[in-house]
Amino acid sequence: MKDAKLKTVYVCSNCGETSPRWMGRCPSCGSWNTMNEDVVAEPSKAAGSGAKAAPRQEGVTSLTAHRLAEIRSTEEKSRILTGISELDRVLGGGIVLGGVVLLSGEPGVGKSTMLLQLCGAISGQHTVLYITGEESERQVKLRANRLDLPQDNIYLAAENDIDEICGLIEKEKPDLVVIDSIQTMRCADISSSAGTVSQVKESTARLLAVAKKQEVPMFIVGHVNKDGAIAGPKVMEHLVDTVLYFEGDRMLPYRILRAAKNRYGSTNELGMFDMTGRGLAEIANPSQMLLEGRPLGVSGNCVACTMEGTRPILSEIQALAAKTNFPSPRRTCSGYDYNRMNLLIAVLEKRAGFAFGNLDVYLNVIGGITLRDTSCDLAVCLSMVSSLLDRPVHDKLLAVGEVGLGGEIRSVPSLEQRLREAERIGFEQAVIPRHSLARLNPKDYPGLKLTGAAYLSDAIAVLNKGY
Repeated sequence: MKDAKLKTVYVCSNCGETSPRWMGRCPSCGSWNTMNEDVVAEPSKAAGSGAKAAPRQEGVTSLTAHRLAEIRSTEEKSRILTGISELDRVLGGGIVLGGVVLLSGEPGVGKSTMLLQLCGAISGQHTVLYITGEESERQVKLRANRLDLPQDNIYLAAENDIDEICGLIEKEKPDLVVIDSIQTMRCADISSSAGTVSQVKESTARLLAVAKKQEVPMFIVGHVNKDGAIAGPKVMEHLVDTVLYFEGDRMLPYRILRAAKNRYGSTNELGMFDMTGRGLAEIANPSQMLLEGRPLGVSGNCVACTMEGTRPILSEIQALAAKTNFPSPRRTCSGYDYNRMNLLIAVLEKRAGFAFGNLDVYLNVIGGITLRDTSCDLAVCLSMVSSLLDRPVHDKLLAVGEVGLGGEIRSVPSLEQRLREAERIGFEQAVIPRHSLARLNPKDYPGLKLTGAAYLSDAIAVLNKGY
């Protein structure tokens, strides 16, 4: 490396394309503003003028292919249960041997806290190697003491050199490795600084090779940029087996864990945690938590039920329609798709005859959760009409259904699970699509009155009648 000259190149963080000069748009993938400056070593002329490699001989290789039926299966030992049920749910049933998990999230959301709690949870039966590149060993020790974690089988090392870390993993052979974080790691044979595209990509590739060879599961912490995406090259997300996003407002105690990619499980599952003074606590009943403190007898409130994987979650939707003081009314949305809200307002005006043209409309989903399920359309419409008429929706009423452009109420999947969850929480009436009533047996829900609605006018009639 002494004879190598350094040169500046621009690397696309999305596809890895390089260019000698900066460009606003990547010529390979077409992404805008993804060309980042990087410093690489230019190979010396002596290395380039050496003798060419011998041509490959046809049919000569040291590689051996194994028959799939003859490969030894280890299904009974293929996963490690973490003891944290919400994390196991998102991972698809536990940590897969040799699997590499990338965990990302905003600064201060609790990524290091979660992984340290994970280390403590499995340290009773497994050895853990925790590599920290951002903190000293003493600082990690202080957090472990605050969380009151068992520390006997947790080994700690503060290091940034990726080759030294790989050597330590091969030497110690732990049952789990945690890298905190990948942006602080660097390869000594790459001249650029830590956190650059080339360093992050090469560091991830070397860690992945060790994890697969040793069959050691590995958690890697990744930072996010100002847009909320994982910092570094997009190829890093393609290399790993699982990509987890840890979300939540730092001003609120609730945290949500989602999977954006999972080769060994579903990406629809969701885990919920409560950030306390002693670390992250699991929320086993998120519906009960999200409905706590719900105002009773107040207009503009309606409860919806969304499916997160196999888990139904009840959420409170609040709407406020108020007279505007501006030439054009405002539309504000939190926790729900803004364009979807405008679509539903247009359907209410055209198909149901409710005028929102001179009103400001504010929509909010309580608890910081984001609703992406179209089954919440009916609850959103009822909450907006309730605020417009200043007529409360009954406190024990649940609305489930997708609203079409013709004002019709369409059926939704997993309706049985949603109704069972509503009955368990204590709801007494559910407004559902009329087409779905034929497939349901009311005797299966003795504490829940099922009301079918074919159009928005039918659902609003229930609101006008009261309970």
